[in-house]
Amino acid sequence: MTLLIVIIVLALIFDYINGFHDAANSIATIVATKVLSPFQAVVWAAFFNFLAYWVFGFGVADTVAKTAKTDSINLTVILAGVVAAIIWNLITWWKGIPSSSSHTLIGGFAGAAIAHAISLHGFSDYTVMQDGVEVTKHWYNIVNWYKPGEDGGLPSGVSVIIAFIVLAPLLGMLISYFISLWLMYSSRKNIYPKILTVVLMLLVALFLSSVLEGYDEIKKPRFESHLWSVICEPANIKWTLVAIIFYTVAVFNLMFSSFSTSKAEKVLKKMQLISSASFSLGHGGNDSQKVMGIIAAAVAVYLNTHPHTNMSLGWLDLNVVLPSEKDGVKIDGQMPSWIPLTCYTVIALGTLSGGWKIVKTMGSKITKVTAFEGVVAESAGALTLFITEHFKIPVSTTHTITGSIIGVGVTKRVSAVRWGVTIKLLWAWVLTIPVSAAIAGLIYHLLKIFI
Repeated sequence: MTLLIVIIVLALIFDYINGFHDAANSIATIVATKVLSPFQAVVWAAFFNFLAYWVFGFGVADTVAKTAKTDSINLTVILAGVVAAIIWNLITWWKGIPSSSSHTLIGGFAGAAIAHAISLHGFSDYTVMQDGVEVTKHWYNIVNWYKPGEDGGLPSGVSVIIAFIVLAPLLGMLISYFISLWLMYSSRKNIYPKILTVVLMLLVALFLSSVLEGYDEIKKPRFESHLWSVICEPANIKWTLVAIIFYTVAVFNLMFSSFSTSKAEKVLKKMQLISSASFSLGHGGNDSQKVMGIIAAAVAVYLNTHPHTNMSLGWLDLNVVLPSEKDGVKIDGQMPSWIPLTCYTVIALGTLSGGWKIVKTMGSKITKVTAFEGVVAESAGALTLFITEHFKIPVSTTHTITGSIIGVGVTKRVSAVRWGVTIKLLWAWVLTIPVSAAIAGLIYHLLKIFI
């Protein structure tokens, strides 16, 4: 039990480091455009990091918890993974490199698991009994590399997370590119941009009406009132936020052609408060869940070796259950409320600590950022995070906002993006998972000597 508590404490330390390491993702553009002072910006971002507790579910946490097969690893594996993630995060923070806290955690977890499998079985196949049947396993199968999607959803697994090293920033870049074109087109003084905007508003209204959940579709209503239950359902809050982002931009576009340059700049700066808040919500919801997933995995591993232990230890309630399926029947997961509440609080406190070296890289070194670029990049980043969270895919908020900033920079001209800086960032992104995995493997072997 002591080792389990140590892992939980270290996971929360990682959560704190994640907050100040990734603070730049939420505040870089709003600081660069001088909408808020650095201190005001981190308070703003931290508040919405914490507010995400009431908006998001636990889909990403479940994906992270199942990075490695919990019935095949031990607590030393998880400890090594968390320690490796902390080390890599501190190194990249010190160097001012906006690398992915998400990917270093996944890489560390997977690398320690592989080291564990090799130490037990080498590089050869081995057999285990499953439901009375002898099954042959490969050493690398200890990691969940790929799992087909359920109920028409997207697939999951480490290979999908690796794919989103490219796909998340690309999606952010494409969304920001098209929002930029939409804004620039709307600045023209003719009727056609307004017609396009109205058509898009109607299409989005139609889409939202199809995805918002009614009372009968809500599994666990939060209130007796049907109206408040529908309004406060996390999925509905998330889609409502998407609507706020879109319709804020759409209303601005309808009036854009009548604004002077100075008036448009003032309105865009006010809009940045909404776009940066939305991105901070997405950052809190995405990244806090990864720590919840590590804690859930640690509890699952502990229960594999101590199956009859009472995990409800007063205030330290660890009665965590991962979602699963048995005999064709789905079992819903559960998580004591103190775990997500603590994770969201800690990441908000980390954000309050800032990360000024990375703010400089994100806010000025990639491309020059104005209020226009700030609104577009943050809106695109927030939409990307909401979409990926909906499909339970843990992505890098760092990669997402960087891709969004590049996308809006490209609309000015390709040379507006400082590609030398961008290529260095890409190298850091590519190396994060393998380097974290290697560090975790080394730490695992060191820990085996003492544990």
